[in-house]
Amino acid sequence: MKTQILTLFTVLLFCLNAYAISLQEAKMQGKVGEQQNGYLGIVKASPEVNTLTKRVNDARRNSYQKIAKQNGIPLSEVANLAAKKAIAATKTGQFYQNKNGQWIRK
Repeated sequence: MKTQILTLFTVLLFCLNAYAISLQEAKMQGKVGEQQNGYLGIVKASPEVNTLTKRVNDARRNSYQKIAKQNGIPLSEVANLAAKKAIAATKTGQFYQNKNGQWIRK
């Protein structure tokens, strides 16, 4: 399980860094946030934000699928672990979605 979490965290960081400038700008501007399901969510929609969110979420889904397959666990379990890590790593001033689906500024 520790190996899975370390691998998951590494993949999550890769996903964040793959779009680091645009993703970080969108997060700092309050346009996107981390959801409870392990995927990026849109707080303030725009065509640019929609495209960024789709790219990040596609990359995350691909990574989650690989991890799930390698470890013989459900995709949802990987995504849930990623959500916990991503929300914990959310910086002050950025958004995350609580369990009720509301956007909260950390």
